[in-house]
Amino acid sequence: MTDSPTLTSLAKAGGCAAKYPAARLEKLLAGFVPVDSAELLVGLDPADDAAVYRLDDDRALVFTVDFFPPVVDDPRAFGAIAATNALNDVFAMGGAPLLALSITAFPEELPTEMLGEILAGADEVVRAAGAILAGGHTIRDDEPKYGLAVVGTVHPEGIWPKSGARPGDALFLTKALGTGLVLQAQREGRAPAGALDAAVAAMRTLNRDAADALRPFAPNAVTDVTGFGLLGHAYEMASRSGVSIELDAAKLPALASASELAEAGVRTGGDRRNRDYSGPHVESSATEAQEALAFDPQTAGGLLVSLPADKAAVLSATFADRNLDLFRIGRVRDGAGVALR
Repeated sequence: MTDSPTLTSLAKAGGCAAKYPAARLEKLLAGFVPVDSAELLVGLDPADDAAVYRLDDDRALVFTVDFFPPVVDDPRAFGAIAATNALNDVFAMGGAPLLALSITAFPEELPTEMLGEILAGADEVVRAAGAILAGGHTIRDDEPKYGLAVVGTVHPEGIWPKSGARPGDALFLTKALGTGLVLQAQREGRAPAGALDAAVAAMRTLNRDAADALRPFAPNAVTDVTGFGLLGHAYEMASRSGVSIELDAAKLPALASASELAEAGVRTGGDRRNRDYSGPHVESSATEAQEALAFDPQTAGGLLVSLPADKAAVLSATFADRNLDLFRIGRVRDGAGVALR
């Protein structure tokens, strides 16, 4: 494999930074007529992190699909990160994954051993999530891509929509920000020692434990922060909930070196697209580097959680007891849009 090109050298954009621009996606989906079905609990009206279909009074299926080009050159790490990103959509809906199928596009000139390592990395994560990797589909492509289609379950009354945030809620984030900044700096040869390792560790961390700790608190709204950045996903939560979200710029958690890289001017292509999408709805008095962190496209990011403020102290204590990261980053108010102060 030493004579083969690296995975990232074959990718135009990696991870969730390769997402179709959110503004164009909205226009695309506007042409779809919502399905009229009492059993489709979550579909495109409004869209969420995954679709949910009710089977009976106690069971509903959660469906999601996610794939992208490589973010790292280590094939096993790439498979693990892509799998984590897809599985996290199920956890963001309050569900538990059951079954996954691989979606693979791979250049024929690359060694099959490399593809095997990608699949092995994914299988390891799927097992850790409590699910089974049961097959998939593979095509030839000049740009490698990998991901999963995932089926999970959730109680019909236990769904976590992104549209349920209420004035008075506290806002939390379960992972630090900055994966896009670090990955871009790595491509440019500007990433400090240890920065990539910290970003990879974060991207390989499932949101399963965070979701398990959160579940007894019955949050009002949850979404996972991925390609549209914290501000993009906060805007989606605010607009679909009919509220305003206020974020504390100084309290936004950052991965090792991510803030310094933002201050040094590192930016991804996804930064510009995210600003085009949510920027018109964001009122900011933050520094340029803080804005860059908040607009930065994340891959396999954490959960953005909105729940009543009177539950905040116990939630924080619960996460601390389980040695899980939890950052209180803002609040929900009456109004519209997002403020970064």
